[in-house]
Amino acid sequence: QVQLVESGGGLVQPGGSLRLSCAASGFTFSTYNMAWYRQAPGKQRELVALITNRGSTDYAVSVKGRFTISRDNAKNTVYLQMNSLKPEDTAVYYCNRWNSAYWGQGTQVTVSS
Repeated sequence: QVQLVESGGGLVQPGGSLRLSCAASGFTFSTYNMAWYRQAPGKQRELVALITNRGSTDYAVSVKGRFTISRDNAKNTVYLQMNSLKPEDTAVYYCNRWNSAYWGQGTQVTVSS
């Protein structure tokens, strides 16, 4: 069965960095587009970044230039490098097999001094 397991969240000060990981299993990872979403308290879940099976990327305007999505098909893992973090980046971050109902359990990212 499809499984997505996120890790790497935590508490970081404004301006700091974190790298999230999402380990995938149960499907042919290299053939699927993958995405990161986030959901802040009281807000709808929003798309943060997308990476296609060929490695093309796209980002939400709010994170462009600060976040980088990447993938390692040998490790069946997708990453989200987050730099210059802001308090408004605080949210639960979710991994998603693009355009599917498959989600990870989420990892909390809190940006606060």
